[in-house]
Amino acid sequence: MSPLLFIRQSCNNCTRNRILKKERVRMDFVFEDAAKLLLAIVIGGIIGAEREYRDKSAGFRTLIFICVGSTLFTMFSIKIADNSDPARIAAQVVSGVGFLGAGAILRDGSRIMGLTTAAMIWLVAALGMGIGSGYYAVAGLGAVVSLIVLWLFPVLENWIDAARHTEVYEIVCANTPGCYDELLSLIREAHLTVMSSKRRKAGGDMVSTWVLRGSSEGHSQLSARLFDDPVIKEFRV
Repeated sequence: MSPLLFIRQSCNNCTRNRILKKERVRMDFVFEDAAKLLLAIVIGGIIGAEREYRDKSAGFRTLIFICVGSTLFTMFSIKIADNSDPARIAAQVVSGVGFLGAGAILRDGSRIMGLTTAAMIWLVAALGMGIGSGYYAVAGLGAVVSLIVLWLFPVLENWIDAARHTEVYEIVCANTPGCYDELLSLIREAHLTVMSSKRRKAGGDMVSTWVLRGSSEGHSQLSARLFDDPVIKEFRV
């Protein structure tokens, strides 16, 4: 083989190897991107299934879309960043998720509902951004922590609510000097805390409204005492 032919073959082999290497790197990127999207579907789906089970506004499909969408935005921001700041697109994701979360919050009189769902939308978007950035372990740990909070903490929350339950009482009794003091005595015996109270006259009766806080047992005890007390004409809870 002539030296010239040998050099030409060597160059062709080098070029072929470079092309194969580029193709291999490209395929590695494709598999990694597919793995990111699959992980986003799994994490968004698990958290969404819990929300769907509790019949919340942001359920299974919604949270999958949020997780996959935030993952894609983060991946694209990294790929097209070049010399620019990749955090700009991520910041827009946070702003967009804020609008979604605001739509999940409803107000019913003095009650505000949907705060937990709004927080979950925000959290799932953060998990998707973590997946898109390649922080799989952190995103997985965040998903586990969020599921623990969703599954186990309601038990603790119910216990706290039972211990510090608030009820509004409207009590009607004869407008005598000792009626108000007797009501205070019954409330103290039930170990309830008076948050607020007001009273007004209605003919020969006194109508008092009480906002009381305490345990469920305390409220049950007070209701039983009010029902048995002959001075009390009527009460509503």
